Amino acid sequence: MYVRVVRFTGVTAERMQSVEESVKAAGGPPPGVSALGVEFLYDQSQGTVVVLQRYETAADMQEAARIFDAMDTGETPGARASVDTCELRMELKP
Repeated sequence: MYVRVVRFTGVTAERMQSVEESVKAAGGPPPGVSALGVEFLYDQSQGTVVVLQRYETAADMQEAARIFDAMDTGETPGARASVDTCELRMELKP
């Protein structure tokens, strides 16, 4: 499994709510993004969002990155601070 980790800064509560509503209305990620799952972690006190996008293959993750990188910044939670593209090597669950 592969995980794309994107960190945004300058995120207000109102902007986060708007993004949540948009994603729910769209029924998920944009067309062409074959994510196994997407999680939004919001830290209101710091105004940051970390988005975890999970993919079956590195190729799926790369295609999604191309689509997300082409998005208008008005469609994102805030200013993109960093992007990490990772292979999930270990996951611990109870």
